Amino acid sequence: MKRWITTIGGIILVAFGVLWILQGLNILPGSFMSGQTMWLAIGIILTLVGAWLLFSLRGGGRVNVR
Repeated sequence: MKRWITTIGGIILVAFGVLWILQGLNILPGSFMSGQTMWLAIGIILTLVGAWLLFSLRGGGRVNVR
């Protein structure tokens, strides 16, 4: 169950992050967020956090050494 929640959360964060990056860059105009560098920065952070969540599902490349 935790894996599903993490996957869905990561996908949502990446989707919103990319959307807000595009609005911050004024590629998707028509919103109060369009052309605002604050939303660009928030979008970058959200995308990175979402990607980290999705990457953490893979185990993060950890190796068990005993």
